[in-house]
Amino acid sequence: MHILWTILIGFVIGLIARAVMPGTQSIGFVLTVVIGIVGSLLATYVGDAMHWYRAGRTAGFIASVFGAIVLLALYRLVAR
Repeated sequence: MHILWTILIGFVIGLIARAVMPGTQSIGFVLTVVIGIVGSLLATYVGDAMHWYRAGRTAGFIASVFGAIVLLALYRLVAR
């Protein structure tokens, strides 16, 4: 059940990142989920290592979206 929850949250974060990012992103479901999950993991580990926030806080969700936006921007640069 934990894996399904991770995929669902990753998808939601990926969708939010795609909505916030200007322009069109022609990526599919799988890449949206991967960007959301990796952005969340990146933000969680960086935020915890820097002692900015603890896991499960609202700041973690916002940082996860920011991490996904950064990954989406990097993907757009590489995909060109």
